Amino acid sequence: MQPPSTGPCNIDDLLTRCQRIAGLSLGELAQMANISVPDNLQRHKGWQGQLLELWLGASAGSRPQQDFPELGVELKTVPIDAHWQPLETTYVCYAPLMGAPGITWERSNVKNKLGQVLWLPVEGDRRLPVAQRRVANAILWSPNVSENALLQADWEELTEQIVLGQVEQITARQGQALQLRPKAANGSVLTDALGPEGERIRTRPRGFYLRKSFTRNILLNAFS
Repeated sequence: MQPPSTGPCNIDDLLTRCQRIAGLSLGELAQMANISVPDNLQRHKGWQGQLLELWLGASAGSRPQQDFPELGVELKTVPIDAHWQPLETTYVCYAPLMGAPGITWERSNVKNKLGQVLWLPVEGDRRLPVAQRRVANAILWSPNVSENALLQADWEELTEQIVLGQVEQITARQGQALQLRPKAANGSVLTDALGPEGERIRTRPRGFYLRKSFTRNILLNAFS
């Protein structure tokens, strides 16, 4: 078996590709693709996602659109423990810190990214060698009415603070489903943002993340 050379032509094709790799280990997938396996994902944070994108034929890369733009589907790999509990928060996208007033939830990149998500759980116990971690069954998910309302409320609260120049006052404790956290390789990376008086300030880039509790409910609802 070899990674596909083209992207999936429809949703059924995408789900078939997920079924083909379900139960296989990252080591097996890497070997068939002639890719070396790192010993530690902490130093190679994007490796796992890139490997699975290769096997599913994702094409967006780091561009601000879904991983499967023709299908309107975003791919999210989520490391889980033996009880299907997510081990990490899930990165959604960068937060625009110079956003103009008037931006709406319906036009936001967060809603665009989360409109339809292919969740791909992967064993994430750090005691397990990377090569032995297996891929689980995929879940195709779209937020229901209550989930969308929760995400929208969090996004609107956080975005309002950004527009009002209060980005430095936002903490990771805010938001029931969505939180805003620094997103950069290190603390020396800075970007422009609005200050409290409307001036331009320099601060660490921020990203929107889904809380583990929110992702856990998605997994539980899918497999209950």
